[in-house]
Amino acid sequence: MQASRKRVLVLVGPTASGKTALAIRLAEQLNAEIISADSRQIYRELTIGTAKPSPQELARVPHHFINELSLPAPYDAGAFMSDAQERMAQIFERGKIPLVVGGSTLYVQGLVQGFSLLPKGDPAIRRRLYQELAELGKEALYARLKALDAAQAQTLDPTKTQRLIRSLEIIEITGCKVSELKQAVLPPPFEVVMIGLDMPREKLYERINRRVEKMMQEGFLEEAKMLYERFRERHTREKINALETVGYKELFEHFRGEYTLSQTVARIQQHTRNYAKRQLTFFRNKFKVTWIEAPQTEHDIAFALQRVISIFTR
Repeated sequence: MQASRKRVLVLVGPTASGKTALAIRLAEQLNAEIISADSRQIYRELTIGTAKPSPQELARVPHHFINELSLPAPYDAGAFMSDAQERMAQIFERGKIPLVVGGSTLYVQGLVQGFSLLPKGDPAIRRRLYQELAELGKEALYARLKALDAAQAQTLDPTKTQRLIRSLEIIEITGCKVSELKQAVLPPPFEVVMIGLDMPREKLYERINRRVEKMMQEGFLEEAKMLYERFRERHTREKINALETVGYKELFEHFRGEYTLSQTVARIQQHTRNYAKRQLTFFRNKFKVTWIEAPQTEHDIAFALQRVISIFTR
């Protein structure tokens, strides 16, 4: 690999495919820093339910966008694209390689396919818009968006409150339509090498089922209960998007008495399998990915490590 060429390694795959373990070994071998493209691991309070790397794993190599925010602070793909571009420039300046790891499809898409010219959020404007949402209702704000930017309004509906607020925020900051700003996309200032972890669907689903069971054993129920009690009123009043995540959402329904615990675990497993299927479809349809077999043993990890390094450096 030419030393002067800026090249970013992007490791993707469905949930439970083994990205974390392989990524840490890759970062150690390549002198890389990990950019987490996981929209939920950025929150300190979401740990077990997001399969966040352990403190020991986080200590092995530098990680970005993990444990950097606290709920209910909003964060979205637009903010991530802007922030991640800055972080990667800093990583290159340190003479290291950015290693992007994660399964949040919109986060990955922004990094790989380009950065739109959308502004960073304005906390004061956003707080006021959320207050208006609570007072006036989502239909009123959606009607406002339709009047200001009909094309953007067609891409969502009143129930997508986070995107609704973000759209109105952008219009207020820039004075421009979101639909027009989104058309101005800057290509990423680096070359992307994208590698995906794949495995037979039945094996992946088995791993997902076991992971959910392991999460429950490790205290996922207690973690979700704490969040439910802490944010119940606010989440009812104005949806906190991060708490709509698979796992937390189903456990909140359990706490409301809608399902038994055994039913809830089964629903988390099913919905996680559905999510993994959507991830795979997205990655296969949207990107040019070199797929390799997901490692399942320590020997497999060693083999996958050498395969990825060979692909990245050739």
